[in-house]
Amino acid sequence: MADAETKSIDKASIRMIEKAASDGVNTVFDRAEATKPCPIGMVGSCCKNCGMGPCRVPLPKGKTETPEEKQKRRGLCGATAETIAARNFIRMVAGGAAAHSDHGRRVAELFLAVAKREAPGYEIKDEQKLLQLALDWGIEIGDRSNNEIAIDIGEMALAEFGKQEGEVLFLRRAPLKRQELWRQQGVAPRGIDREIVEIMHRTHMGVDQDYQNLLRQGVRASLADGWGGSMIATELQDILFGTPAPVLGRINLGVLKQDEVNLIIHGHEPLLSEMIVVVAQEPQMLELAKSKGANGINLAGICCTANEILMRHGIPLAGNMLQQELALVTGAVDAMVVDVQCIMQSLPDIAQCYHTKIITTSPKAKIPGAIHMEFDEHNAIESARTIVRTAIENFPNRGNSIDIPDEQSDLVAGFSHETINYLLGGIFRASYRPLNDNIINGRIRGVAGVVGCNNPRVKHDDAHLTMVKELIKNDVLVLQTGCSAMACAKAGLMTPEAAAKYAGEGLASVCEAVGIPPVLHLGSCVDNSRILMAVTAMVKDGGLGDDISDLPAAGAAPEWMSEKAISIGQYFVGSGVFTVFGVNWPTLGSDEVTKLLFQDFEAMYGGMWAFEPDPIKAAHLMIEHIDKKRKALGIDKARERVLYDMTMRRELEAV
Repeated sequence: MADAETKSIDKASIRMIEKAASDGVNTVFDRAEATKPCPIGMVGSCCKNCGMGPCRVPLPKGKTETPEEKQKRRGLCGATAETIAARNFIRMVAGGAAAHSDHGRRVAELFLAVAKREAPGYEIKDEQKLLQLALDWGIEIGDRSNNEIAIDIGEMALAEFGKQEGEVLFLRRAPLKRQELWRQQGVAPRGIDREIVEIMHRTHMGVDQDYQNLLRQGVRASLADGWGGSMIATELQDILFGTPAPVLGRINLGVLKQDEVNLIIHGHEPLLSEMIVVVAQEPQMLELAKSKGANGINLAGICCTANEILMRHGIPLAGNMLQQELALVTGAVDAMVVDVQCIMQSLPDIAQCYHTKIITTSPKAKIPGAIHMEFDEHNAIESARTIVRTAIENFPNRGNSIDIPDEQSDLVAGFSHETINYLLGGIFRASYRPLNDNIINGRIRGVAGVVGCNNPRVKHDDAHLTMVKELIKNDVLVLQTGCSAMACAKAGLMTPEAAAKYAGEGLASVCEAVGIPPVLHLGSCVDNSRILMAVTAMVKDGGLGDDISDLPAAGAAPEWMSEKAISIGQYFVGSGVFTVFGVNWPTLGSDEVTKLLFQDFEAMYGGMWAFEPDPIKAAHLMIEHIDKKRKALGIDKARERVLYDMTMRRELEAV
């Protein structure tokens, strides 16, 4: 394969890519080299939604298309390139919204079981957030017990998925002006499942054939994700497992240990991982590990489950999505337990080259060659013990091909919406007002959410790191989730010390005063709902307009690959945020659809999409947008500070 240094900027990953090649192990980096993307499908110009196709309707290269030629560029059913591109795009939204929302449903089911005392081992850990959610949803508190209140919350949360009329409850949290805009545009989501199913119906052959109407439904389904399924997952996980607060952690493959049982937790649903954390500390498990020759049990995480257990327990991160195979290549992983989303089917094949056991736990996600140990939330502790015991008993089977990289970095994680509120204002004056004031006075230029996946079509972690460094250098405070957060954490951007080293003078001064990094780790993919809450709080605390679209804020996913990323981006655009993606863009096969997303959406929703694969150029698109919003708010120029004497004060009072 090509030089490993062209595949990643992370030294630990480069070393493991080279080891994999030496061991004769095929990884995603090899497959990306050997398998080129389809140029027609990549831009949304291929339709395979019926048995008459696939129909390919690529744009002609190097010439202007006449109206007559455009009319001929159709699928067998007569679908135009615009219809095909729009259908493909919103089917990606449906896939991403379904993944996040099914996660939310799973959490709601467990939440209700806990409230009914049917899930031993779990308990409600954040009473304050439980009561706040009850108030938000109009649930009676009175002298009722927490469990009685939680039953009502759980039942209402589950009803959000199948609801047929009305609006998703969490829409009430958005600024009032934004709520009214959604209703005017006809995109306020009803039930979560209904909007996803409606996309699948509309995109069936011979149904909705108006690309503007198709994209409107894409906005509605994505809002059902961000302000529905994802927000339900985040809120209920916080109540069950505890709302994250700042915690010091470690990240990269160097967190694996030569002399301990290494158990990696990989996936996106933290329901089982919470119990594994508990079980791994049990005296009988530690004794079993010692009896097998290990000095302890070392848990580490990959992907978003990793972010969840880091924020709440300080469990180290082994790495992000493109490091899942490389963790096995170390030869030191005794078991990897997976649930759902972003899990490579190649894992059992690579595990056979070493000694690792791959354990699947979800009935929705089985992998040939893996051991299936289905997680039972009603008997969670025993499920977790079976998995931990399997990892321990595999420790003596390690071979000689063990190579753990040295690389690991410190990070501070756990910046929930509530934590940011507290850090800025304290217990009695918790508020985003200090953030708003520092944006108004220019110390902070604006705020950016940089999120999303890794993609082997570009250099691993490079676009994330390059973009974020450029943003903070220009005094933009960055909020991150998911694999993007891990990329910047590995590079040392998530410690308070990073502000003085990498941030502009204004941002650095604020970070030093508050004691925070210039790049804040907010959690996993579903926790992008925390960013929605943060920007809403900025609006409600005043001084920066009366809607999310007024804020000096932007979003990005520079290495996206998942349908979830498209849904996330769409609900941010639909919420009024300028959002730029890298790597590739799935509607470039239609000029009309792309124009609607990249230009016309701004007039409709106050936010719009952009595509720019160069991370520096993309960062400056975001900065330009932030500056445009600052100018519209009248805060683009420094204001002279005037000290008022008594005469001037009396004149003000007279007016």
